[in-house]
Amino acid sequence: MNIKVQNLSNGISFITINEPKTYNSLSFKNLNDLIKVFKKLDKDNKTKVIIIEGAGKGFSAGHNLKEVKNLKVRNKYQKLFNLCSKLMLQIVEGRKPVIAKVHGAAYAAGCQLVASCDLAYSTNDALFATPGVNIGLFCSTPMVAVSRKINRKPMMKMLLTGEPIKASYAKEIGLINDYFSKSKLNMEVLKVAKKIASKSNLTIKIGKQAFYKQLEMPLKKAYAFTSKMMTFNMMAMDAKEGISAFLEKRKPKWKNK
Repeated sequence: MNIKVQNLSNGISFITINEPKTYNSLSFKNLNDLIKVFKKLDKDNKTKVIIIEGAGKGFSAGHNLKEVKNLKVRNKYQKLFNLCSKLMLQIVEGRKPVIAKVHGAAYAAGCQLVASCDLAYSTNDALFATPGVNIGLFCSTPMVAVSRKINRKPMMKMLLTGEPIKASYAKEIGLINDYFSKSKLNMEVLKVAKKIASKSNLTIKIGKQAFYKQLEMPLKKAYAFTSKMMTFNMMAMDAKEGISAFLEKRKPKWKNK
């Protein structure tokens, strides 16, 4: 199987795109398998945080161009790009926080995948690009995810030139949270994942869903919506437990209710 899943005992699940020979391309098969895996982990109560990575030399080079070239007809192209969008929406709309752990290159739809994750960390030498313009295929779907993480001018430069950017610049413009040496990346990503996993699952689920919804709303509607969400959150047992634990200077005991 090209998509491997490893469930750790602390509620952290690793998804590995394991197709190094195509640079972990987002082919029809890999997209379908990733959607199935994300849906399964999203329903799994033991999974609290998901980490996605690529095997071999890098994270993902995006779509499999050999496959794309052989599609030839409009409805097959549409099906591929719709399927890719479905994966990205599954990550954003899913209940579990998703962390991209990146090494090597994250190009085109691979860069889109990084941008779609809630958090992203990479090696010092990782590269990110939306290089479709170089082959006459503008990175229109990748730009949806990336443009929601970075500002317009750096986004347009990436799209119009197709040039890759380094990890240091990717952090500067907000595409990734941070970068580390190869030897430290896994440890640092796990550190963040463990910290998130120690929180109330219910609270994280409510917060993640509210975060992305309010971003698309006008300011007044966003405040009205998030006020409702905070009220809903406040009625949960975990909110009452968390406040009590804080006031009593003890660790909270989450029930995820």
